[in-house]
Amino acid sequence: MLADQDRIFTNLYGVHDWRLPAARARGDWDGTKALLEKGQDWIIAEMKASGLRGRGGAGFPTGLKWSFMPKTSDGRPSYLVVNADEGEPGTCKDRDMMRHDPHKLVEGCLIAGFAMRAVAAYIYIRGEFYREAEVLQGAIDEAYEAGLIGRNACGSGYDFDIFLHRGAGAYICGEETALIESLEGKKGQPRLKPPFPANVGVWGCPTTVNNVESIAVAPTILRRGAAWFSGIGRPNNTGTKVFCISGHVERPCNVEEAMGIPLRELVEKYAGGVRGGWDNLLAVIPGGSSVPVIPKSICDGVLMDFDSLKAEKTGLGTAAVIVMDKSTDIVKAIARLSKFYKHESCGQCTPCREGTGWMWRVMERLVKGQADVAEIDLLLDVTYEVEGHTICALGDAAAWPIQGLIRHFRPEIERRIEQYKSARAA
Repeated sequence: MLADQDRIFTNLYGVHDWRLPAARARGDWDGTKALLEKGQDWIIAEMKASGLRGRGGAGFPTGLKWSFMPKTSDGRPSYLVVNADEGEPGTCKDRDMMRHDPHKLVEGCLIAGFAMRAVAAYIYIRGEFYREAEVLQGAIDEAYEAGLIGRNACGSGYDFDIFLHRGAGAYICGEETALIESLEGKKGQPRLKPPFPANVGVWGCPTTVNNVESIAVAPTILRRGAAWFSGIGRPNNTGTKVFCISGHVERPCNVEEAMGIPLRELVEKYAGGVRGGWDNLLAVIPGGSSVPVIPKSICDGVLMDFDSLKAEKTGLGTAAVIVMDKSTDIVKAIARLSKFYKHESCGQCTPCREGTGWMWRVMERLVKGQADVAEIDLLLDVTYEVEGHTICALGDAAAWPIQGLIRHFRPEIERRIEQYKSARAA
């Protein structure tokens, strides 16, 4: 269990004011100039030592990602892009960070940008986050006024600008290269890699794209030391994480906890437990809608971190815990997710463009049992044909919920088919 003094987001619930004086009282912008004076190599080494893995879903080591940026310029400027698009169903952590603790993100942008020798940061915020964009722009304006960013940021001799860019609510723009395309004013479609953004990113310049949480925790990690952060959680799964708990719980919430907390403890301690008690639990999607669902038998003992969930053939993703009790029509729930991915596919890759629609139509028939048992395996085969055969991970995201359903709830699908056949025969 995480001690209160180890929490990074001390205003996650908006109890205190978000503005600069209150943020400073909570420890933001404390000694930022001294951190910058330690140099780029020190910052990146410290981030690597902390073991922080990207909080946007993929879990790639953050310090390592920063180190890919060029040390010397070939004439092109470098940029930091912050992914604040947060379109993953069930996920609402970045939203609260920007609404209640925006200065953590602004300071994080400055430090991360300095470490990567960037000239500016672009925060790409989801279009529907209207009030959050207002607050974040207010925090950026305050930081400019106080001389914390802009020319000679924090008196360090380093010039750094931050721009807020509002998206138009497309899920695909959460993928880093589609986000870059959208930022450039084009249609949000993923790019083929290589070249990777660290070499050719926004406007053809070296770029690193990071999630809001990955950037916002950086100043606290550097102030308190990599050893402090890496001492929380489990090896290779270190530090704190903001979990979003929703669905059939007594008190849906966002909560910052240590990585590796048991799923059951997380739900019972912070969300008031499953509606109707733990025995009424049917299944949980542990990391946002794109990761495979797990049944109660796995939920009983699984730990909430990258490696534990991967071992159970699912993932931590964005740590959006969607709880489903026994009143849930599990087949219909996954069919609804299939419709979402069909709707959000950009249509660039044939397996995803054609496969998402096909999978959704089959899922709709399976909900009613209007199918043959052999079609379950056919559907599973199609998910494997889509997974890993597209430019970006949207194809995987569409395939995984269905794979999880068939893996753990196949008897329920078969029962519906038999029930439908019996009704037809009668």
